[in-house]
Amino acid sequence: MTTSPSKILVWDWTIRLVHWLMVVLVPLLWWTAEEGHMDWHKSLGLTMFSLVLFRLIWGFMGSWTARFVPMVRRIGSLRPYLGTLRNRQFAPTFGHSPLSVLSVFALLLALVTQVTTGLFSVDVDGLESGPLAIWISFETGREAADIHEFNFKILSLLIGLHLIAIAIYRFVIKEKLVWPMISGHRDRQDFPSDLLPENRAHLLPVIIAATLSLASVFALVNLG
Repeated sequence: MTTSPSKILVWDWTIRLVHWLMVVLVPLLWWTAEEGHMDWHKSLGLTMFSLVLFRLIWGFMGSWTARFVPMVRRIGSLRPYLGTLRNRQFAPTFGHSPLSVLSVFALLLALVTQVTTGLFSVDVDGLESGPLAIWISFETGREAADIHEFNFKILSLLIGLHLIAIAIYRFVIKEKLVWPMISGHRDRQDFPSDLLPENRAHLLPVIIAATLSLASVFALVNLG
């Protein structure tokens, strides 16, 4: 007779690595822009671009909790999920909850907008620009820069809401979300079902996603 392990993998190592690298990069990107360290800002921006692209690719070929299709399906159960929160009948979700799915998609959309507009942005003097700004007019590059700046405010707001939600889950609902995103694991007893998807990051999809992301950065650098 076999016994179930006490822990179960919820977040694969690639999801955790990308997540925490983004956490570090966002304030660094803000600081380098504010202090005028544009060479660093561009390098960090291309790094963020590669991470965002990897996450998008991983959403189609990665582990189960990383994929977008199961996440989209969970949105349909948003209303009953909110009902369980109101009634204090909360049960842990394997992967993203319906509410966190909306947060993930909103943050990804903001990040995609941020890195895309950064590629085309041009400063007021035309001295600093993204690697693809040579393919558009100065006026269009300035519009991209304006969107880039405004979108960062939206991104900052979304990050703030994300942190508030984590705090509410921790101190009100008594649900710890940070440690599983560090370790990747949760207690097996949190999920009564015996039929949980296998959730490891397999080597070949990781190599494909990483290669496509790095190749895209290489192409951007050379196009610029």
